[in-house]
Amino acid sequence: MNHRIKAAPKGNKPVSIHRDSPVAPAWPSFQGNSQFVGTSPSGRVTVFVDSSLGQPALQNAQDLVNDADRVVAANDGIFGTTGGPVNVIVFALGGATDGTGGADHMGCDYTTGAAIEVCASFGNSDRVSALFEAELSECSMDGNLCGLSTGEALSRWCATLIGNNALADFSTAPQWLQDGEPDFVNQTDPTDQSADSTGCGMAFLSWLISQGYGLEKIAPTMVNLGDAGTLAQLYSSLTSDDAANAWPNFQNAIQALPNGVTNDDPFGGLAQPTQMAHLAPRTAELVGRVLAAIVADLSAGRQPEQIMANVRAAMLPVSSGKAPTVCSPKSKRLLPPGRQHRTTKSA
Repeated sequence: MNHRIKAAPKGNKPVSIHRDSPVAPAWPSFQGNSQFVGTSPSGRVTVFVDSSLGQPALQNAQDLVNDADRVVAANDGIFGTTGGPVNVIVFALGGATDGTGGADHMGCDYTTGAAIEVCASFGNSDRVSALFEAELSECSMDGNLCGLSTGEALSRWCATLIGNNALADFSTAPQWLQDGEPDFVNQTDPTDQSADSTGCGMAFLSWLISQGYGLEKIAPTMVNLGDAGTLAQLYSSLTSDDAANAWPNFQNAIQALPNGVTNDDPFGGLAQPTQMAHLAPRTAELVGRVLAAIVADLSAGRQPEQIMANVRAAMLPVSSGKAPTVCSPKSKRLLPPGRQHRTTKSA
C-alpha cells in the first residue's frame, strides 16, 4: 500500500510551532538552534528542525510529525516489539538539503540511540521518513548488530519497505556485484560503512524476501542471532536448510537473474504480497493494550487529556526480563555510496 506524504495545500496556514517547547537532547553532531516543531499523536516521536533552514525544512519536519506514527507502528510490526520514545532533528546533514546527507544516531537501542539526525530533503518528505526509519530500526535491534554489515543491510531494507523506496540512490548491491561479489554471507563484516558488505546483505535479503520470508520474519531472527550471526545462519534458521547451502544457492540465484543486479532489490522483494501481511504477535498485544486502556478510560468518564496520557503509557515498551546486549555508543551514520563519513556541525 502506498503511503505517500503529500504536500500541504497552498491555502493552508503556515506550520505552527508549539509554545511549550521541550528541551532538545544532545545530538550526535548538530550544534545549531533546535526549533521544536511537534510531537506525534502517540507521543513517541518529538521532532525538531534547524531554525536557520526556513520553510522547506520546516515543512519536512511537520510532515515527519504527521507521518511518524505510521513509521513507528510499521517498525514495531517488523521487529515484533514496541519501541520507545525518540527525538529527531531535521537539518542539512553534510550540508545537503536533498536527503543525500543521510542520517545518524549513536547506539542501537532506545536509550543511547534515541536522538536521531536526519537530512532535510526539500520538497520530498518521503526521503525524510525513510531516513528516520533507517535509524529507528537500529534502535529496535536492542543493542545487537551494532555497526555490522548485517545490521546495516537490515536497517536499509526496513527503510526501503517503510519509506516506499525513497532512498533508491543509496543502493549498494550493484557496487558489490561490480567488485566481484565477495562473500559476506558466510562472514559478517565488522563495519556498517562498506558498500560491498552492505550490498551483499541487501541482495541476499531481497532473495530471501522473494521466497516468502518477509522482514517480519527476518528481523527478529537476525536480532536473536546477534552480533556473531551470519546471513548463512539466518538462511538456515528461516529455511531449515543447511547453512552451507546459503552461499551457493544465493550465487545460483544471482546468475539466473535476467537483468542482473541493478539495484538493492534485484529479486523484487518489495513486490511480494507477504510483506507486512499480518501483525506480529507482540504488535497485536500492543493494539490490545491500547484498546483496553481506551475502553477503561471511556467507561470511567475520564477527560480526553487523561485518555491520551494513558494511551501513551500503554504504548511504552514492556520489559521482557532479558538483559539487553550492551551497545557501545558511536556514530551510526547512514550515507549513500561515495560520500565520506564526517562529523557535521551546523551553526
